[in-house]
Amino acid sequence: MALADIASANAAFRAGQYDLALTEAAGERSADAHALRARVMLAKVMCAGREPELASLKEALAAAEAALKLDAEHGEGRLQKAIALSLLTRPMGLSEANESGYGPKARALAEAVLEDNPKDHYALGFLAVWHVEVHRRGGSLGAAVMGASLKTARKNYAEAVRLAPEDAGLRWQWARALAALDAKKYKGEIEAELEAAISIDPATELDRVMQARAEALLDILGTKKPGEIEKTAQGML
Repeated sequence: MALADIASANAAFRAGQYDLALTEAAGERSADAHALRARVMLAKVMCAGREPELASLKEALAAAEAALKLDAEHGEGRLQKAIALSLLTRPMGLSEANESGYGPKARALAEAVLEDNPKDHYALGFLAVWHVEVHRRGGSLGAAVMGASLKTARKNYAEAVRLAPEDAGLRWQWARALAALDAKKYKGEIEAELEAAISIDPATELDRVMQARAEALLDILGTKKPGEIEKTAQGML
């Protein structure tokens, strides 16, 4: 019965029926179920079209931590916790994110997932964006302090795309991160990645939301000034 509930919850998640997915998974208390609840909660946050609410992020974080309490090495639990922590740093400066522990913990969790499964393209994509975001927030000096590297970001992203070339969300997040960092310098690459994201057959409702955002960013790429593009990208999820 529990497996049937989780399968139903997964199907509801893929269809974008997030409240139904949470209801379907509510009766199961396994690490898989807790991690799925965290994933669904974060998908709701991503699809909301506004800055994440602290309460929602805390709820997702608690679900991920519940999974890890049952299984400290649970891959999905670690990855969802990393995403929740990363989203909690959005209103913070680099030093505040570092002092809170959220930024370093998020990176460590994703790297631990990769140690166990080097082919986890979600973790690779997360880390690629993490390195770019640290550069954006802290510049070269801040990146050096945090051990962030654009070279490592590109290596991680290249491997993620090799493993999952048809993941629209992966391509959207990379394009958004580059646009937020330096829209003028990376314009050609941003445009190519956005077009690739849009062309992919979406696997989930979340993919469709990401593709709509890719279309919106692509629309302004050739008409707005770099600073405006960067500000827009920084405000997007």
